Amino acid sequence: MRPSRVLLQARRPLSLPRNPPLRRARQEKATENAASKGQPRVRPVVMTVTALGMFAVSAYGSYLYTTYRQARAFSSKLSVDADVSDRYRTTAGQYDSDVDLAERTMRMGKKRRDLIQRARGHVLEVSVGTGRNLPYYLLGERRGVDKDGKAAVLGCRSVTFIDLWPEMVDIARWKYETMGSNKEKGNNSNNKAEVVFLAQDAMGEVRSPAGTKFDTVVQTMGLCSHPEPVNLLKHLGELLSDEDEDHDDERILLLEHGRGHYGWLNGLLDGLAAAHADRHGCWWNRDIGEIVRQSGLEVVEARRYHLGTTWEYVLKKGRSSSRS
Repeated sequence: MRPSRVLLQARRPLSLPRNPPLRRARQEKATENAASKGQPRVRPVVMTVTALGMFAVSAYGSYLYTTYRQARAFSSKLSVDADVSDRYRTTAGQYDSDVDLAERTMRMGKKRRDLIQRARGHVLEVSVGTGRNLPYYLLGERRGVDKDGKAAVLGCRSVTFIDLWPEMVDIARWKYETMGSNKEKGNNSNNKAEVVFLAQDAMGEVRSPAGTKFDTVVQTMGLCSHPEPVNLLKHLGELLSDEDEDHDDERILLLEHGRGHYGWLNGLLDGLAAAHADRHGCWWNRDIGEIVRQSGLEVVEARRYHLGTTWEYVLKKGRSSSRS
């Protein structure tokens, strides 16, 4: 017999996966740990606080929207006369507290001061209210420098304050009396200013203590409550002095609030206008620019603030106005 040939083959090693599952899991975990070192972890408490904050904001926004819709619906059902000025008879005592926060937030004190300190000569303030402009008057004439750096006679020779409602005038007079002596209020000026308080309609005839017309007429936050604002401005123009053709210093200083620059804002004002007027005696959605245009007065300076809702004007008689 032929001897059987036994073929011996080398034994191959078992083929194992290059990355065993356990090793692969360890490598993936190490990679995740390395990547997470460069990223801050968001703690659960932070996520919770953020979620609660977002919920609170959305809930408050929904509350405001619902409240506005209810107030708008209520306002639309009101029938309010154009003349709402009689509200000030009952709100005079709380008027300052009602507007203090809003005026401080909007820095209205500075705007009042900058405007009022431009008053010169015999001055008339219409709709004086509770006298919120009183601290800013320069009582008593003195020589100084105007805003353009030119030599000028500054200050007021006299100031006549008028308002329709005695309740308002009484508060303004009391404020004036508590400010100290006239000389102190006049910053130690040698010339004392004569100050008069009158409860009367702004559309009536009024003269300075010297029996003359006025060099400056001031109106702040008053057009909103007058039933005929265009006619009021025309009348104020007639109260300005017109001594001669070259006398061109007479001015109306106007600071008012009304419609703004944006449609959405005016929509909010319109929606709540009746309710606001009924409660506060003020139509806050009037177009002050249009009122000024219709008055025929000439615009010397014009500025707007607070999304356009605060209007500041320096006006004088129109060129076509007759001088009496």
